Amino acid sequence: MLNIWWSEGYYPEETEAIQSSIDAWQAESQANVQIIFFSEKDLVQQLENAIKAGNPPDIIYSYNLDLVLLPRLAWEGKLADVSSIIEPIKQFYDPEALQSVNYFNNQTRQRSYCAVPIAQQTTYIHYWQDLLAQAEISDAQLPTEWDSFWRFWEVAQTNLIKQNIDNIYAIGLPMSAIATDTFIVFEQFLEAYNVQLLDDEGKLRFDNPQVRQGIINALEAYTNPYLENFVPPNAIEWGDPDNNINFLSNGTLMTANGSLSIPGSQKGDEINYFQRMRTIPWPNKPDNTPMRYITSIKQIAILAETDRLEEAKNLVAFLVKTENLEAYLEGAQGRFLPVMPAIAANEFWSNGKDPHIAVAITQFDNTRSSYVLLNPAYSEVLAQNVWGEVIHAIATNQITPEKGADQAIKKITDIFSQWK
Repeated sequence: MLNIWWSEGYYPEETEAIQSSIDAWQAESQANVQIIFFSEKDLVQQLENAIKAGNPPDIIYSYNLDLVLLPRLAWEGKLADVSSIIEPIKQFYDPEALQSVNYFNNQTRQRSYCAVPIAQQTTYIHYWQDLLAQAEISDAQLPTEWDSFWRFWEVAQTNLIKQNIDNIYAIGLPMSAIATDTFIVFEQFLEAYNVQLLDDEGKLRFDNPQVRQGIINALEAYTNPYLENFVPPNAIEWGDPDNNINFLSNGTLMTANGSLSIPGSQKGDEINYFQRMRTIPWPNKPDNTPMRYITSIKQIAILAETDRLEEAKNLVAFLVKTENLEAYLEGAQGRFLPVMPAIAANEFWSNGKDPHIAVAITQFDNTRSSYVLLNPAYSEVLAQNVWGEVIHAIATNQITPEKGADQAIKKITDIFSQWK
């Protein structure tokens, strides 16, 4: 039996779409398949345990594996080469998507396709238009200048407090060491301050004092709203769903999120989706240049230990057929964007009538890939949530941003030096 471990869908339609494709393949191939759905956190941990125990699944898919685990598994030679899936269809992919799965195997000392890309994401900003109006501020006044943009939300919260409304906070940024959203959103702050941690060869740049200062500036900008009571107090405890939950409960005026899952959850509520909620680009960087967005590519992988390699390849090839991949991405309510231009050209994505997807698409005009593409050691930095740890420590007044920067630099340097 072919065993698949898959991240549980945020929406029933998402799970139904992948299950439907697998059922269709089973009927066509007469093969037996077992698919088990896990929460995101559980899947990563269970997969690590299964690999150590020598009984991993055949096929894996998880929303964050491309950031926290797949680069290491490929490096260790634990992912199957899937070039035979990619090569016949590579002309249908964005080049960046192909680059993201062209991993280095340290056992063979070669690069090859070790996963199959299915979607892409970056970080978006959402806000409630009607809550801003209640704060007596028009979103027509939204600044594009960095400091003014964040101050705008703080002024709105202050106005609400004057109306004796003290349960709506300005900004929904996670401050915990457990949420992957913490490092996903914070890395956009590092980008805002033009912090280049790695050079083009994947080597750390911490010998440049401007890098340390940029990290300090980004940590200050990220944590100051919390320390000044413009972020919900329990943000230091948030897991991955909690910035979504808090925002959707009208607990924050705005939030940043690493996918379109927040508007996607409201598609059945036309008032919320089309009237109340807005998705907007990030403000310009502090130097007033346009924001560059960090992207990550969602990937399906096959474990090298599988004794059903050809079956697994046939199934994955079936899942990424245009009609099946399209059904899955639409079932996910558009929270991830296509990596195949032909799918992106379809009406669901390109009609311009969806206010959230339309903005999201524009953000992919100016992007860079995650550092894990330059050096797989950076995936361990993310897996250990180094940024989340120092952000949590700053937010709880244990350390200063300067100390946080030094701790992060030391830990990242140690991770890179130990990478084998």
